[in-house]
Amino acid sequence: MINPPVIRRLPETVVNRIAAGEVVERPASAVKELVENAIDAGARRIEVVIRDGGQTAITVTDDGCGMTPDEIQLALETHATSKLPDDDLMAVSTLGFRGEALPSMAAVARMTITSRPEGADQAWAVSVEGGGPAKAQPAAHPHGTRVDVRDLFYATPARLKFLKAARTEQNHVVETLNRLAMAHPEIAFTLSDGTRDLIKLNAVTPRLGDDASAARLERLAGIMGRPFADNAMTIDAVREGIRLSGHAGVPTLNRGNAAMQFLFVNGRPVRDRLLLGAVRGAYREFLASDRHPLLALFLEVPPTEVDVNVHPAKTEVRFRDAGVVRGLIVSALKHALAEAGHRASTTVAGAALGAFRPSENPGGALPLGRSGGGYGGAYAPAARPSGLSDHYAPLPDLDRAPSAPMTMDPDGGVA
Repeated sequence: MINPPVIRRLPETVVNRIAAGEVVERPASAVKELVENAIDAGARRIEVVIRDGGQTAITVTDDGCGMTPDEIQLALETHATSKLPDDDLMAVSTLGFRGEALPSMAAVARMTITSRPEGADQAWAVSVEGGGPAKAQPAAHPHGTRVDVRDLFYATPARLKFLKAARTEQNHVVETLNRLAMAHPEIAFTLSDGTRDLIKLNAVTPRLGDDASAARLERLAGIMGRPFADNAMTIDAVREGIRLSGHAGVPTLNRGNAAMQFLFVNGRPVRDRLLLGAVRGAYREFLASDRHPLLALFLEVPPTEVDVNVHPAKTEVRFRDAGVVRGLIVSALKHALAEAGHRASTTVAGAALGAFRPSENPGGALPLGRSGGGYGGAYAPAARPSGLSDHYAPLPDLDRAPSAPMTMDPDGGVA
């Protein structure tokens, strides 16, 4: 006779390793959680160093508020956080709130947290390995916090098999940090692989007489490239207490995929079908179905009107009134597009001028350019602009999408 299985309580280390599988999927996930903690701590400078794409080592250093040794040890316990003072999940105003990230990482890696609160005489370091007991000892460190994560997933070898090559994992880290940097131009970000800087973004503050959107656009130029900033429409609209701001490219600046569409809710990078669908709806009159605009849009929603506790990775949200949000995005983008009229991007205009310059063909005839470009003639693409990781196509090499004629409805809007 086979004995029936007995229900038992899992050890805490096993529980944390299971949770780590949801919270920390790859090195980029660990970087995201640590950088979000630094932002929540009020940091104005965040430095990230990775080795082997983050698989061997991740170090995140900030100049935030810091922690006492007791707080460090408590932060390594499951579901311990300072970000829910009223225990109200419908009033979340920070990027983190679950208290899962640090114990999850500590369960599958070797971790040391060194921190010094402002005004403290010295720093303290707490080390933990594979979910074991935490040990605190005095350390030398300036005001702020440094988190060292080594040998990520060493305690769960099966997870290591699913990681990609170091270069691929590095690209994911670059993309993750760039997304967070877009929403926080007031913070300086640095990412290094130990030998060279992969990202170096200085803090951007509004100049005298400028509004916050100018600083944000300057940060976007450093990430998405100057061609985007030169051809971006400013978006700023409010509906029923929800504000939409940011920048969207003119229709002639487009791509064959949606990789350069960045959406944020209360400073949190999200991937939301509702928001992406609203963007497609707004550009439907201006772009072919296989072309995608470039944009970075930021929604500011009252915490009671949005649920961020949908997925462990916190990349999905749920709105109380999704119709209001969709309507705001569609109407704001359509209004900006109508005001821009048939304005062509400087990228397309430069390509057009280059097409009519004499070619080097002996016969002097202008050869046909790439299909879909809209202009005959060969031209050399401009130098690759600075922007996101190098697996993205350079902006100057974009095709011009077929444009649809605009008609005005009786109310003066775009039909």
